Formats: sequence, structure tokens, C-alpha cells
Amino acid sequence: MREPLPPPPAPRVTQPLVDLVLPCLDEREALPWVLGRLPAGWRPIVVDNGSTDGSGDVAAALGATVVREQQRGFGAACWAGLSAATAPIVCFADCDGSVDPADAERVVAPVRTGAADLVLAARRPDPGAWPVHARLANRELARRVRRLTGLPLSDLGPLRAARRTALLELGLTDRRSGWPLEMVLRAAAAGWRVQEVEAPYRPRTGKSKVTGTVRGTVAAVRDMDRVLRVARAAAGHDAPADLAGTSR
Repeated sequence: MREPLPPPPAPRVTQPLVDLVLPCLDEREALPWVLGRLPAGWRPIVVDNGSTDGSGDVAAALGATVVREQQRGFGAACWAGLSAATAPIVCFADCDGSVDPADAERVVAPVRTGAADLVLAARRPDPGAWPVHARLANRELARRVRRLTGLPLSDLGPLRAARRTALLELGLTDRRSGWPLEMVLRAAAAGWRVQEVEAPYRPRTGKSKVTGTVRGTVAAVRDMDRVLRVARAAAGHDAPADLAGTSR
């Protein structure tokens, strides 16, 4: 079990090298550890998406930039964070302690050097960190993305990085759980160089709102299925079978 860090408020980074967007819904317990693990020169942007446990206040007290987004949804929170970012590179990660922000540097590095336009983390889970139903649904989704785009991706998890202005120009519209998939599909359509790097994936702190339950996973996969169907139609493919059926 991680020992929570009780750091004093971190000095605010006025000219960040990287903005780390952290969508947040009732993550009070995880925040001290997460915010204490940021690489030097990174600025945390915690997007409070309707927390009832005071997460936003905790994040602000620990020195994070806090954005309040009332529209519920992973995509809505990510978009609010991206809109608030000013750094040349933006990284996205869950705020539940499943990802160590110190590991996010390996995701950002290829973007910083110009070797890639978008980098995703392929999760290498610790025992018990990734429920089987969620892993199977993700595997099937990745297979369909490979088939549609040709991108050699094995995972479509939330940890990823790209340049801020380029992300804004993609014109992402999904405000639910289809956001991560839409980003990949639009990047592929725009000819972006997309890479994947491995990163550890740890058991989250607290109760999962989405992939920790079959019901949450099905809802998320249906959002992604809708995005995938739109992309296939735009590419002239027939619509696939309902992806949500793979997680039941």
C-alpha cells in the first residue's frame, strides 16, 4: 500500500514544459500521492468533474491548477483541461493513482524529441490492477482500431501525450468515454505518427467509477463503439457488430 505524501503546496509552475491533465471525480485519497510524483517543470491541471469529496479543494491546496467542469464525462473533463493548458506538450492521465506521473516522462519523450506526434502508454498491469472484463474489451477495441487504421496499437488507455496546438486542431467533439478513441482515430486520419510505449499500471486508490464494474465498462465501450462506427462510416466500411457485446 502506498503511503500518502503530505507535501507542502508546490510552487506553481508559471511556464510549464508539460501540462498534465488529470480528470478527477472523487479522488481525494489519491491526489497527494499523484501530485507529489510530477516531474520537474510539469504543471498539474486537475479537472474537478463534479466531485463531492472536496477533491478540487485538496488539489488546490497542494498547488495544482484546478478547473471546475460541470458537464459530466471523461471527454468533457479532458477537453476542459486541454483548453486550460498553455504548455507546448499536454499529457493526460487518470487521477486515481493507477499511473505514476513519474512514468509519464517516457510517454512525453518521443513527442518532445519530434519522433512522434502522439504517444500512448501500453499498460503493463500489476496483479489485480486491471479487471479481466475491462482488459478483454480493450483488447477487442485495439484489434478493431488496428484493422481500421493500421496503427500498431495494443492498448487504448488514458495515458498519452501530444503537442497542445495540434490536439486543439484535431477538433475532438466527444465528451464521454469515446474521447480517447476519437483522439486516436482523428490522429490517424490526419497522418500523425502514433507510437506506443510500455508503462506500469497499478491498482487504483479508491473505487473505480468505470472499468472497475462490468456495467461501467459496458457504458464506456458503447461510447467508443459509437465513435468507431462513425469513423468506419467515414472510411467507407460497413458498421461492425456492437462492441459492447464483447464485455458482457
